Formats: sequence, C-alpha cells, structure tokens
Amino acid sequence: MNRYVRSFGSPDEVIEVAGVRSALISKGGLTVAHDVHAPGWRWSTHVRPIVRTEWCELHHVGVILTGRLQVVLADGTEFHAGPMSLVDIPPRHDAWVVGEEPVEMITWLGAKEWLTPLRALGERVLVTLLFTDIVDSTGFAVRLGDRGWDDLLATLESRSRDIVERYRGRIVKWTGDGMLATFDGAARALRAASAVAEAARDLDIQVRAATHTGEVELGDDDIRGIAIHEASRMMALGGPGEVLVSATTAGLVADGGFALEDIGEHELRGFSGKRRLYALRPARDG
Repeated sequence: MNRYVRSFGSPDEVIEVAGVRSALISKGGLTVAHDVHAPGWRWSTHVRPIVRTEWCELHHVGVILTGRLQVVLADGTEFHAGPMSLVDIPPRHDAWVVGEEPVEMITWLGAKEWLTPLRALGERVLVTLLFTDIVDSTGFAVRLGDRGWDDLLATLESRSRDIVERYRGRIVKWTGDGMLATFDGAARALRAASAVAEAARDLDIQVRAATHTGEVELGDDDIRGIAIHEASRMMALGGPGEVLVSATTAGLVADGGFALEDIGEHELRGFSGKRRLYALRPARDG
C-alpha cells in the first residue's frame, strides 16, 4: 500500500445500506468517503425510518462530482447543488437525489458517522461513553429567562456537536442540558470531553462530564446497557468543569499523555461495590 497515495478502488471499508454505497479511506485521523446515492434516494424516505430522528443530525462537507442534490434545512432554507459544487450541509436537514442520475460525492466531514448506526442495529459493541450536563442549569435558566436560556443551550449544543464530530464520535441523544455521545476510541472521548468543558467556560457556564468504556447494544434510535447507567452515575459525582474517568477508560489511555488524578473509590447509586475514579487534569508543561 502506497503511504502517500490511496485509491477508492482499494478502500479500507465499503458500506452499502439505505440506497447509498460508500467507500471509506482513513488517513491521519481523517476519514474520507466516496459516496454514491442512487436515483430516487431521499434521506427522509430511506434513512429516517431507521434512525428515527426528524432530521439528519450530522454536519456534512464534501464535493459533488456528478448528479444533483436538493437540500432543505429545518428552518425552511432550501438549496440545490450540482456537479463540482462544494457543499456545507449543517445538521438538521433532509436531502434527496434530483433526476435519474446518481449523486456521486467525496465527503470528509460526517463521512462515516451517519452510515455506521444504519448497518449495526442490534449489535453489541465496545464504545467509550461521554455524558455531560450543565452545573446549576436551573439557576442559569432563572437568571437568563426563557429566551436567553434557549439561546445559550442552542450555542452549547452547536459547539458540542462540532467537537464530537471532530473527534469522530456520535451524539446518541440530548438530555435537556447535556448529551450522551459514543466514541470508538477512549483517547478521543477524553479530548472531546475536555473540549466541551472548555467551550462551556467560554460561555461563562460550567459542565460536568464522565467517560466510561463498556459494551452497549445499538438500538433504532438509542443505545442500551449497564455501562450507560454506570457512566451516568459517575457524572452525578462530578464538580463544576470536572471530567471524571472510569478505571477501565483510564487503563486504555495510560500511555496517551493524559494527566489523570486518582480520586479514590466511590459508590455509584444502584451499583454494588465501589468504583475507582480518576479526574482529568490539565496536562503539565514539560
């Protein structure tokens, strides 16, 4: 395999599902896809019944090589893109192929994430979970009022979504003032957690977060498993701006350059026995 040149004729992976064929190549932490959407394909027709969200919740950036694509956003904005167009499609959209020619695209943002849950329903997979929520959310909501609070949540959600995508994660659901996301790498989950905490501080709020690695079962629009409840209970123990890390996850990132402080063993509500937890601290210089 040529280390400098890769061909979509010999991809790392091929996914064929819901009217789309996607050849994927990963290099340097970036996944690039060559997607072919069949004539008649529409996200709301072929994908929405599977993922069961009102809109596609992922951000896509790529170039259309052939064919024509129509996109409508949740706010009613609608646009058309044809061959050799660079498209930047924000989350919460529907899209469909126009005419009888397939839409062929090269995409690099959102390239893999939106296809993965479609092919894996019912599987048990090992993931690193990330839970976040806003500390003293009720107090902030009262002080800001409904409009100010809604604006703040929308901004934090947008930044959190971008961060999760950057670290190749998947947002499973929003939890009112936080989120549950999954990652296929423990180190990426910790970096995402740290970045979300920093984004919150930039907005003059604090979040608490927890990361834990375990097996989950993939459902239609959610995930199930004891590991999820364990991560949620961990998060409840966190302080403002704190990222708590389970011993399982800490072991997976032992050589990753993270500064993890052992904060002892703690009881998690509903679980027997104690769990050793770590707190992610800023990396020391030098």
